[in-house]
Amino acid sequence: MARKVENVGILAMELYFPSQYVDQVDLEKFDEVGTGKYTIGLGQSKMGFCSDREDINSICLTALHRLTERNNINLHDIGRLEVGTETIIDKSKSVKTFLMTLFAKEGATDVEGIDSTNACYGGTAALFNAINWVESSSWDGRKAIVIAGDIAVYGKGPARPTGGAGAVAMLIGPDAPLVFDCGVRASYMTHAYDFYKPDLASEFPYVDGKLTIKCYLNALDNCYNLFCKKMRNTNSNFKGLLSLDGMLFHTPYCKLVQKSLARMCFNDFLNTSPSDREKQFPGLSQFNNHKREETYFDRDVEKAFMTYSQSLFEEKTKPSLHIARNVGNMYTSSLYGGLVSYLVSKSPEQLIGKKFALFSYGSGLASTMYSINICKDMSAGSKLESLIKSLNDTVSMLDKRQCVQPSVFTELMDVRTKNYHTAPYEPSGSIDVLFPGTYYLVRIDEQRRRTYERKL
Repeated sequence: MARKVENVGILAMELYFPSQYVDQVDLEKFDEVGTGKYTIGLGQSKMGFCSDREDINSICLTALHRLTERNNINLHDIGRLEVGTETIIDKSKSVKTFLMTLFAKEGATDVEGIDSTNACYGGTAALFNAINWVESSSWDGRKAIVIAGDIAVYGKGPARPTGGAGAVAMLIGPDAPLVFDCGVRASYMTHAYDFYKPDLASEFPYVDGKLTIKCYLNALDNCYNLFCKKMRNTNSNFKGLLSLDGMLFHTPYCKLVQKSLARMCFNDFLNTSPSDREKQFPGLSQFNNHKREETYFDRDVEKAFMTYSQSLFEEKTKPSLHIARNVGNMYTSSLYGGLVSYLVSKSPEQLIGKKFALFSYGSGLASTMYSINICKDMSAGSKLESLIKSLNDTVSMLDKRQCVQPSVFTELMDVRTKNYHTAPYEPSGSIDVLFPGTYYLVRIDEQRRRTYERKL
């Protein structure tokens, strides 16, 4: 039996995003909507997308291969491989089984784990599975890998600018620089039809936009208040948001994240005794009698607390939005793209000893808030430096993407939509535009079996 280990968390990370994007300013003009509707109203700048050359299997293969290649990982040293995704192309065969093609080449087939699915929450479920395994009596001493990936596409209309695509791969094990707090995860799970995909013949979801915002903020209220309660059980001096160095969110679009941080401040306001509110929240006493459940669409509350929280947002959350703003919603990998953005925004020296919380949300619905500490141990410091250097190299690829005009983007989306369920099928998307090292779909045969190759 393997020894009990400490400081279990993330040892290394890799990020994938598509090599093509559409500019949201151009998309506003093309869609003939008001200037700033996407860039200011949603807070988005660019949206990455995939042609029919890429699917969920290929983007996860790309992220996994990059992680193992950059970190010289021996696949025999991996005992668990977990995948979180909501991009379903087969009702039975998991994405994880496709990823095993890389392991099989090395004769490494003793690998536990499988796919986790529930909207944007699947990546977090997969990550928790991996963490729990390393901390359990079932652990055999090897490391785990978690892949969170999705292709977020919408039909023509107001939801299309909130799309995106991406995947994040994480190496999990002991003595990590990014360490998960124990015993303070706070979850909120219930039933809701805010966003769902019952039509298996289509990539597009059914979305109730107003309900999904309400569900997201309600889940945040519940998770944050329970998280604070659990944190105070371990540290009586914990003061919620003020005790955190960073606050990261699942990001459907960046403006919602800014509103969410303001929502946390509103919760802190309500949880502060009336006698202390004016001192801690000057000028906000007119909201003393407001109730959480009645304020999800209260513009006065939203505006006041967004103004109050502006400096907190700039310090604790805005650094995490670089990928989301320039790639879009990556569903299960969105939160972890935020983690990448947060890490590369600072030097290793600035990060050592910091604590930050993460809020994961998946429609339908499942949500959790949890926290990560950046380890002060010297050996962890060198691992952190290596992790950030690798991520900086990856994030720099944002500037090497190809900008595509909205008309071409629309044509490529039409091809995806038209051929989503076609077999046999040979994709028509360009291979030349793909980044080196990207896996791509070669063909789907008569029995719907998929073949992939890697661009050298």
